[in-house]
Amino acid sequence: MAAISALHIFAISVLISFLAIQFTHGEEYNFVKSIDRKAIKLRKQKLSHFRFFWHDILSGQNPTSVTVVQPPKNTTTFGVLNIVDNPLTLGPELSSKMIGRSEGFYASTSLEEVALLVTMNFVFHEGKYNGSTITVLGRNPVFDKVREMPVIGGSGLFRFANGYAQARTYTFDPNTRDATVEYNIFVMHY
Repeated sequence: MAAISALHIFAISVLISFLAIQFTHGEEYNFVKSIDRKAIKLRKQKLSHFRFFWHDILSGQNPTSVTVVQPPKNTTTFGVLNIVDNPLTLGPELSSKMIGRSEGFYASTSLEEVALLVTMNFVFHEGKYNGSTITVLGRNPVFDKVREMPVIGGSGLFRFANGYAQARTYTFDPNTRDATVEYNIFVMHY
């Protein structure tokens, strides 16, 4: 009999706790809630094309790309991880007008070819895009003439952005491993 009354007391206390939570919070919490597009001022999406040059500098006194994980001894590049804060310029020369920086990392993730997992935020410093970012995350098989990676988001003027980035190697120095890559980014944004 004592076991039944303890069970009843436990059940009643759970029910009272549940009701107290409901009355305290006023409404039931939902994991997902629909939002009216007008409430967050979403306009019609537009497509923009950005073209710039990405400078991956591993050599010299002020490298902008640093290897933080070396490959295992039995491979050539598999396992390499570089952190980058690379300049973005309008032209292919490093002395060209800087429009922003690329912050992120790339890692060699293929045993069969030189292919990178690229995770980068293109941070713009110019004009109306100052402070806005475009985020790219994808596979970059570096010896392909044109590599395509998805745009997965952004911030500022690129909130809710999506699209794709095309990368083409403009120059590569095998001695220093410095590279200049042309990026063409096609992005849908509000």
